[in-house]
Amino acid sequence: MSARTLVLLRHAKAEAPGDLDDFDRHLTSTGRANADAAGAWLADQQLHPDLVLCSPAVRTRQTWHGVAVALAQASPDSGSPEVHYEQGLYHGGRTEVIDLLRAIPDTVRTVLIVGHNPTVSDVSLLLRPYQETAFTEVFETTGLAVHRAEGRWSATEPGSMPQVSTHTARG
Repeated sequence: MSARTLVLLRHAKAEAPGDLDDFDRHLTSTGRANADAAGAWLADQQLHPDLVLCSPAVRTRQTWHGVAVALAQASPDSGSPEVHYEQGLYHGGRTEVIDLLRAIPDTVRTVLIVGHNPTVSDVSLLLRPYQETAFTEVFETTGLAVHRAEGRWSATEPGSMPQVSTHTARG
């Protein structure tokens, strides 16, 4: 069995809530530039997702769109990943994310999750082995964490996916 890779991405900078419902908040111009930068970083790292699990909120969808455009521009032959908009990534917490990961087919090698804090940070911390202290990030907007492990997605458990890198994308 080959390695499986999980990339966790917190959405890019969004408008202040104001009169809009939280779900409907859009990215700011800075957020759009940062989403593009996140896609460029993923391309530079050769992290092309086979599957994207994205919160259906406007700001996460817009973040994914920016990432997808940048990935396609950097690697036009890499193909498009399958994308699922998951309510559990907006309304749920770390348990829902772990359940989503456990349901991924083993043919999928790289998964990108585009979500919200504190869930993204919680999942990243939860997946790290207990003794792993090399990364102590606070997920800012467009913060990314890359986790990698051998085995099946169905075996995803707390402590089972060491974190191999982090990055905060800025455009």
